[in-house]
Amino acid sequence: MDESGRATKDPAAGQPVPGGGAAAGEAGPPPPDRSRRRRPGRRATALGLLASAVLLVALAYAAARAARDGGPVVLIVLFHHPLPYGAAVLVLVVLAVLTGFRSRTTRTLLLVPLLGCALLASPVALFVFGDMPHQSADRPAPGRSDRRLVVHEGAAVIDPLWWVSVDTGSGLTARRWPVGSFNGDDPDNALASARWDGPDRIELATEGGEVFVVALDPETGRPERQVRAG
Repeated sequence: MDESGRATKDPAAGQPVPGGGAAAGEAGPPPPDRSRRRRPGRRATALGLLASAVLLVALAYAAARAARDGGPVVLIVLFHHPLPYGAAVLVLVVLAVLTGFRSRTTRTLLLVPLLGCALLASPVALFVFGDMPHQSADRPAPGRSDRRLVVHEGAAVIDPLWWVSVDTGSGLTARRWPVGSFNGDDPDNALASARWDGPDRIELATEGGEVFVVALDPETGRPERQVRAG
């Protein structure tokens, strides 16, 4: 404002500055810290990756338990694969660490032991789970379309293995009951045949001539016992 009381103009903005206003060179408010805004997003992503890893572990564990005691077939078929799901869990955990921590020191302290343990455990995992079982037979029960005899084959290094089970029901409600397992380390214990002996009975024979007859519950299809050879 000049001596006559009129507002002066800011030469930079061309607008009146009542009472002279603040100096043109005066510093304004500090810019917002964008890095702080990004942290919650990074942490949420890291937590989501960890939650996915925990979910995979839980599903794989549930599938392993289901395969031992009449669990849902769909759960067993989709998630009873320890080797690929173990690798997926490792990748998710590594991504969670890289996403959630920006410090190289923290990343190193977390990832070096993790990857070291994974590297040491990989030969054992390949030895145990490298040759996963594959289905070699699927036979419906006589007069029962809701009951099937299923045989899976695999190997423990050089020894052939067989697992026999019964699937009952259909669709998402189907359940799998283990019936027997056979280890061919001794050729006499190798599975020679698996067949129905009526709608509620299964007959299993080995190469050595041993015969197992297993009765099933007429209502649920649950075997009265589990057999083993080898």
